[in-house]
Amino acid sequence: MNEHSLHVKVVTPNGVVFDYETATLVVLSTTGGEVGVMANHAPIISALKVSEVKIVDEANGVEERLAVSGGFAEFSSNVLTVVSDAAERAADIDVTRAESAKERAERRLAEESSVRDVERAQVALLRAVNRIHVATGK
Repeated sequence: MNEHSLHVKVVTPNGVVFDYETATLVVLSTTGGEVGVMANHAPIISALKVSEVKIVDEANGVEERLAVSGGFAEFSSNVLTVVSDAAERAADIDVTRAESAKERAERRLAEESSVRDVERAQVALLRAVNRIHVATGK
């Protein structure tokens, strides 16, 4: 790692999903808006939305995209740690499975259900759409 890069770690309850030491830019969707983090950024802690995390290493021509299901991000001393209930690299997302989950959630939303069932279906739909977006770029 040099003075123009940062170390990025994405962690879930199942362990480390992503660990990269020479990122030059990370773009996060926080509950307060989109944030770009570069080396030597001021320390931050922020809640994340169900969204994409984009990690760029300009020096090596690397761009990695991950789907996260919320959580939080903490940055200090040029180390960015993302903690989420679930996170998947774009290349690892099964788009067919995500599309099936999206259809199931849409069906559950169309049915008359309790408020709790509707809230669960909305979250499932949001996660499925996010996974599809990260995997396909659409």
